[in-house]
Amino acid sequence: MRRKMVVICAAVLTATTILAGCGNGGSGGSDNGKTKIRFATWDVAEDVDKQQALVDKFNEEHDDIEVTLEAYGSDFDTKISAGMGSGDTPDVMYMWNYPSYYEGLEPLDDYIAEEGEDYKSNFYDTLWDYNTMDDSIYGIPVGFTTHCLFYNKDLFAQAGVEEPTEDWTWDDLQTAAKTISEKTDAAGFAFQMKPDPYDFEMYLWSNGTSYCDEEGNMEGYINSKESAEVFQMFQDMEKEGYATATENDGTDEFRAGNAAMYIYGSWSIDTLNEDGLNYGVTTIPAFADAGQDSVSILSSSGLSMSKDSEHKDAAWEFIKYWTNEECNIERIGTELPVLNSVVESQGIMDQPEYAPFYTMLEQSSGHTPASFLMESWSEVAENLQLSFEEIFNPSALQDVDEVLENAVQ
Repeated sequence: MRRKMVVICAAVLTATTILAGCGNGGSGGSDNGKTKIRFATWDVAEDVDKQQALVDKFNEEHDDIEVTLEAYGSDFDTKISAGMGSGDTPDVMYMWNYPSYYEGLEPLDDYIAEEGEDYKSNFYDTLWDYNTMDDSIYGIPVGFTTHCLFYNKDLFAQAGVEEPTEDWTWDDLQTAAKTISEKTDAAGFAFQMKPDPYDFEMYLWSNGTSYCDEEGNMEGYINSKESAEVFQMFQDMEKEGYATATENDGTDEFRAGNAAMYIYGSWSIDTLNEDGLNYGVTTIPAFADAGQDSVSILSSSGLSMSKDSEHKDAAWEFIKYWTNEECNIERIGTELPVLNSVVESQGIMDQPEYAPFYTMLEQSSGHTPASFLMESWSEVAENLQLSFEEIFNPSALQDVDEVLENAVQ
């Protein structure tokens, strides 16, 4: 998923890994009688090898289309931007940042309609919200993660505290965290000192507010009573000493047994399993007074078609292949399946470490991230991170109301 790949794509790609750069080779050549299309990915290393194997399989099964995989890694955004600027965009590409790129993408609503209602309904409905701009769909869902509460079963047992359940509220979490911090050497809870603003909005949604309204206006939203309650709760947990604000996402503290709970995406599951950590996963606690279930942000990826592609039918044929059941199953372990049929056939809901992410997915429909609503989101996000640090940095811990009022300016 792209939001995670921004971090891990710092790995160095070898020249042999990058099969083609922007404009290298072009599209549409037919020297072997096949329509040639280009497919751009942001993945690196082993993930690219797995993707190449799936591309090879598509090419073997089609005598009329040949797909070339272009692995851009950490240069993905630079090359996609350059391609759109010069009219040399790959025919098909991974996508998550629709607000920045949708004007260079082909709307896919008509293609989806031609496949029939069963095709669209097999995808989890919430995922379409994250692949849509201005009421048009620009990407077919490929993978996703919501966020969930991870907890260390051994630390809970050591402190004599019952493990979290799906009906927990933040009051329950705070009570458990206090007891654990008193009876063990671990902090009860860990959270980011400088959270990604994109992610943190889910807590505001869960308490009945957001960063802004549908027009992008922040006044009365980021500085609302409900918003201040969220920030104040996290700051109070830190002030009272049973929660720790971490430099990173909290995974390191959780793996080391230095924190009993933290909230994160499914990315850490494989690592925690390799560690042999005795852990559990459940849904994010709800705010007791909000009168609603907790909500999660989605980190998702889609597959998009270039508006400039000269071979849109061939591109759609490949998009259908890349997002079908077979490929969805092949990618299990690197991303959560997006198809209802695959989740059912593979027994995903019977796996306790994965099922809560789908519960959060079902609970999180109908929320549009501020990044989709605000043209100046990059600037706003940078300012919000500074506000978060003022509130959560242990050397600052500034007044919440004052910081949020300043954030509106």
